[in-house]
Amino acid sequence: MITPFEALACPLDGKPLARHGAIWRCEAGHSFDVASQGYTHLLPVQMKRSRDPGDSKDMVAARRRFLNAGGYQPIAADMAQATLEALPPNTIASCMDAGCGEGYYLRQLARAAGDRQPIAMLGLDISKWAVQAAARQDKRPGWVVGSNACLPVCNATLDRVLCVFGFPVYPEFARVLKPGGLLIKVDAGPDHLRELREIIYPTLKAGRRLTAAAPEGFTQQTVTTTRYRLDLASKEQIIDLLAMTPHLYRASTEGRAKAMALTSLSVTVDVQIACWRRNAAASP
Repeated sequence: MITPFEALACPLDGKPLARHGAIWRCEAGHSFDVASQGYTHLLPVQMKRSRDPGDSKDMVAARRRFLNAGGYQPIAADMAQATLEALPPNTIASCMDAGCGEGYYLRQLARAAGDRQPIAMLGLDISKWAVQAAARQDKRPGWVVGSNACLPVCNATLDRVLCVFGFPVYPEFARVLKPGGLLIKVDAGPDHLRELREIIYPTLKAGRRLTAAAPEGFTQQTVTTTRYRLDLASKEQIIDLLAMTPHLYRASTEGRAKAMALTSLSVTVDVQIACWRRNAAASP
């Protein structure tokens, strides 16, 4: 069961926001409108590094088509299992996807939670196009445009933070997690999309596994691997996969052309799911 997310903080002064109809407002009077699509913009212009940061509209559309077709569903299932495991019973858990994209992984988490686990969900992304797409597909979670560098979330209010192929800011994740809460981070393993990379790059760099060292403020719990073969049966699927990855920009023009000329491709999906527990705050 998905419940409203209410632990938002003002991006200007960090004070808690309270919702009044279609407006979020802090005690200092800063106010932020809920857009007609159902999301809130909490990324002040002074925090932007470009006029339109994050994924473009085309990249978001490619990601939505690819993910909704189920290509990464096993990743979503394993991530959801790690997220829901050992949540506090008889309470409403709070979970944020930091870098939510168009919301696929939160939607899959909501499906896995079903009616057995009440959970308040927040999806945050720096791309307004991604957040708009997420809000259009599911109105139940809270959706905000914001930055991992300065999360618009109150201190120590989250049971889970997800970071799926994203850009982690560990001090901010530590700040918003409750002591004992989990950071669940999904990263590409050394063989992830190897067959595609072999086509678009002249040579491949050696892959690397996650290190055992946890970020400051965290203790590593588990690191697991999700690995399987994925058959892409059309040119459109291959182009969408390329368009939703950093390889679109890293590859040469010749490399991209080779990939876009393919009509089918079998690739290895190889990802690592690391769970890190937020340490209890030290006594003063």
